[in-house]
Amino acid sequence: MDKKIKKEELIINNRQLIFQNKHSEKKAAELVLANQKLAFQNIEKEKRAAELIIANHELAFQNTEKEKRAAELIVANQELAFQNIEKEKRAAELIIANQELAFQNIEKEKRAAELSSANTALKKAQRQQKEYIKGLEEMMFMTSHRVRQPIANIIGLSNLLEDPKNSPNEIKEFLSYIKQSAISLDVFTNELTTFICALEQKCTKKKKS
Repeated sequence: MDKKIKKEELIINNRQLIFQNKHSEKKAAELVLANQKLAFQNIEKEKRAAELIIANHELAFQNTEKEKRAAELIVANQELAFQNIEKEKRAAELIIANQELAFQNIEKEKRAAELSSANTALKKAQRQQKEYIKGLEEMMFMTSHRVRQPIANIIGLSNLLEDPKNSPNEIKEFLSYIKQSAISLDVFTNELTTFICALEQKCTKKKKS
C-alpha cells in the first residue's frame, strides 16, 4: 500500500517536474527572445548613438562653418561700411569739385563776355580811328591843294608889289588878286572848320552808339 502511494506521488512529482521543466524552458525561450530583442534594441541604440555622434559632429562642423561665415560676413560688412564712407567722401569731394567747376565756368563765361565786349569795343575804336585818320588825310589833302595855291599867289603878288616900277593900276590889280586869294583862303578856312566839326560829331556819335 505504501509503495503504491509512493509510486503515485512519484508519478505526480515527475509530472510536476516535467511541467515545471517545460514552463522553465518556455520562460528560458522567452528570456532568450527577450535577450535577443534587447540585444537588437541595444544594437539599434548603438547605431542611433553612432548616427547621433556623426550628426553632432556634422552639426558642430556646420556651426563652425556658420561662425566662419558670420565672421567673414562681419568683415565684409565692415569693409562695405568703409567703402560706403569712402564713397560718401568721394561724392562730397565730387560735389565740391562740380561746384568749383561750375563757378569756374561762370567766371570763364564772364571773362569771355568781357573779352567779346572788349573785342567789339576795340574793333569799333579801330573803325573810328580809321575813319578819323581818313578824315585827317582828307583834310591834309584839302590843305595841301587848296591852301598852297592862294598862299603862293599872295607871296608872288607881294613880291611884285615890292617893285617900285609898278604903276598904280598894276598895284591895284595885284591887290585885287591878293584879295581874291585871301577870300579863297577864308572860304577854305570856313569849309575846313565845318569839315573838322562834322568829323568830330561823327566820331562822337559812333562812340556813344
